[in-house]
Order: sequence, then structure tokens, then C-alpha cells
Amino acid sequence: MPEQPAQQSIQQSNHEPVTQPTPQPAPQPPHHPAPPAVTAVPSSGPGSLPRDVPGPDVTRPLRPRVAYVLPVYNEGENLAYFHATLVGALRARPDLQVEFVYVDDGSRDDSLDQLLMLREQDPRVTVLSLSRNRGHQTAVTAGLDVVEDADAVIVMDTDLQDPPSISLEMVHRWELGADVVYGQRRSRQDTHFKRWTAFAFYWVLDKLSDVAIPRNTGDFRLMDRRVVAEVARYREHDRFLRGIVAHVGFRQEALLFDRDARFAGTSGYPLRTMLRFAANGIIGFSTTPLSMISRLGGFISALSVLVAAYIAGVKIFTPEHAVPGWAFLGVGMFLLSGLQIMMIGVIGSYLGRVYAQSQGRPLYSLALFARGVPAGTPRRPDPAELGLAGNVASNVGAGNVAIRGTAASDAARG
Repeated sequence: MPEQPAQQSIQQSNHEPVTQPTPQPAPQPPHHPAPPAVTAVPSSGPGSLPRDVPGPDVTRPLRPRVAYVLPVYNEGENLAYFHATLVGALRARPDLQVEFVYVDDGSRDDSLDQLLMLREQDPRVTVLSLSRNRGHQTAVTAGLDVVEDADAVIVMDTDLQDPPSISLEMVHRWELGADVVYGQRRSRQDTHFKRWTAFAFYWVLDKLSDVAIPRNTGDFRLMDRRVVAEVARYREHDRFLRGIVAHVGFRQEALLFDRDARFAGTSGYPLRTMLRFAANGIIGFSTTPLSMISRLGGFISALSVLVAAYIAGVKIFTPEHAVPGWAFLGVGMFLLSGLQIMMIGVIGSYLGRVYAQSQGRPLYSLALFARGVPAGTPRRPDPAELGLAGNVASNVGAGNVAIRGTAASDAARG
């Protein structure tokens, strides 16, 4: 039953009327605070990720730890100037606790020597050297694997095409709540051939991929520590990191910038490498090529039925007009043979990825791991003082490093 309103206290009497109930104000609806305003960042064009989804109410640390993962391949001419430029840009944010993780991907020049010199000059520099060239994506993965206690990680190349000052704007976007801030190229100082092939690659990838991968982006991006932890769970050998990051999700924002020309040296991405990289992106994130084989097979079967009906009609209704046979059969045989070989090649590409993944081999092996000291942390023993064998042994014992086929690994096992 509904609750009765309270009545005033009265004295009962046969001659006094009963006092009427005191009117009560109408109940008010419960007060709920208004949700915080969310600013929608517009999409950056076809193939870009949605920007209007609000992220969680995150609280960033007052003195964030930011790690830079910097893959290196034959960049000896660029390293000193790049590091000086990056350190100079970071002076605008003295509150950041920074670590630089340089990963030498089996360089053939003096890149490793340059990195070790940088480490002597700047204790925040960590140097990794892969046992052989494994490719850009694996080098970035190795750097992500060794980052410790970083609130955010920035991946960028050392050729100065990605301006170091842009990374500070990425940090600012991250502090506002974004989990991934990727650099999207507004313009690029590349050759016409490189720009055309990049456009074609992203167009095909956008049409075939099952994941929305933003166009005109590279691996220049900032990732929150939660995103880095999720990316570390993806251990496929034929890696396409920008697709992996898009597949992971979280709140992602684009940061438009103008890409500069290389400071020195030549690109580490020749045409053959770019084609293999494009194949990894398509095969790793789409099964459309397999379904296209079935569609093409159905189309050829339907076409063969029509051709057979045409030949039968000519034989029945106009037998005096004989259809040339040898030329037609020869062209058809070569056409079908080429299509069959192409289809087998597509299937073989998928099977090859499955085979490589089923072997369970490590993604990389380290020949050298010299950890630096991020700003704001107590200094650790200098790995260089222990020598390479002692450094490797200590890291192998901690489960941080896998060394194979080197004298240092024998010392570590001994």
C-alpha cells in the first residue's frame, strides 16, 4: 500500500474537528550528474579507425615514463644526429622519464658501434643487437619485448623522416585519454614510384583486409602500456604490426604530419621487401584471396559451359562452319594452367604461414643486450662492466634474452 503522509499531533475531543493531514511536497527524481563531455575527433578518411568512441576515464601519471623503440638497419650516418635531435625535442617536456631502446637489425655498417657510443654518452640508451637481419617488424617486436615499466611506448624510425617533435604531440594526445596515437602522413617527400606503390598497397589492403587499417600510416605511433601488453601476445612470424595494433583495438587517434625526406643513407625497404611486406599485410589479415579462388573457379566453370553450348550449337545448326579446334584448345589450356598455378600459389602462401607458425621457433635471437637506465630510476650495474658473456648470462637467467649460436651463449650455459 502507498505510504500515508504524516499527520499533526491533535487532542481527541467530541467537539473539535480532526486536523487534516499536512500536505507533503512531491518526491523529486534522484539526481544523476551529467556525463562528461566527449569531443569527437573526426575520421581521417577512408580506411581510418572510428574516432568518436569515448575511452575510459583514465588518469595518467604526473611524471610518465615513455620508452622510445627505435629499429636500426644500416643507419650509421644518421644515428648521432637523430639522437641529438630527439633529445633536443624532449627538452620541451622535462617531466618525462625517457628510455631509448635501439634495436640493431643485423646492420652491415657501423650502426652497432655508433649505438654503443651513444650508450656511453647517454645512460638512458638501451642497445639490442639481433643475431642476424630479421626485418623491421621483428626488430620493433624485440624492442617492445624488453621495455620495462613504461607507461607509453613510441615506435619510430631513425632516418629522420618522422620528425621527433611530433612524438611530443603524441604524448599530449595520450595524456588526454587516447590509447594509440598513430602518425598519418599528410604529405611525404618520397619518389613518385614510392608514393604510387604506397597508394596502391593501401587501396588493395582496404578492399581485402578484414580489419580497418588506416591509410598512409607507418609504424610511427604511440601505444599505451595496455596496448603494448596485448600486442606482445601476437607472436606470428610474418608480422604486420600496424595491422596487429588495429586488430587489438582500444581508443585510437590519428595525428596528421608532413613526412620529411631521409637525412642520409638509402631506404632499407627495396621493392622485393615492400612486396613481401604487402603480402604479409594482406594474407595475415584477410581470407579474401582464398574466397576469390572459389569465385574465379565458378566463373571459369560457367564460362566453359557457355563455350561448350556455343560449339554444340555450331555443330548442330551450321555444321559447314567448323569451329577451329587446335588454337582454341591451346589458348584455353595455357590460360587454365596459369590460373591453376596462381591458385596453388595463393593456397601455398597460407599453408606456408601455418607451417612456419607450427614450428614454434623464436621470433629472434639476441647477440647483444645492454640495458640502459631510464631517468628517475636507481642505476643498475653496467652490463658493459660484466662483459658480453656475463651480461648474456644474467639476462638468460632472468628469462629476458634468448641467445643462440654465439660464443656468448656457451659462456652463459657454462
